[in-house]
Amino acid sequence: MPYKEREINKLYYTMGEVTEMFDVNASQIRFYEREFDILQPKKNKKGNRLFTPDDIANLKIIFNLVKDKGYTLQGARDFLRNNKNEAKENQRVVDSLEKLKSFLLEVRDSL
Repeated sequence: MPYKEREINKLYYTMGEVTEMFDVNASQIRFYEREFDILQPKKNKKGNRLFTPDDIANLKIIFNLVKDKGYTLQGARDFLRNNKNEAKENQRVVDSLEKLKSFLLEVRDSL
């Protein structure tokens, strides 16, 4: 049986890692943290923010609503307040479709 590398899932992500993931400034992440109640990163003794995978998923939802769908901040807050489960399910579907797309592009490139 060939060796299969396991995917490494971190418990916490630093602010630098999160800004690289979303290709934004740290100030925008801090702003969204103040604006949206669902973002609650932990802070260590030095005050550095540590984001959980759940926080990352919530950030993806927020960026999808604000950047892709064009919601205002108030509109995104209201949508999340009223349709949190629907938003999480939609983001899960989007993530799985993105994984499928990257796999198919990888297969195409290997042909």
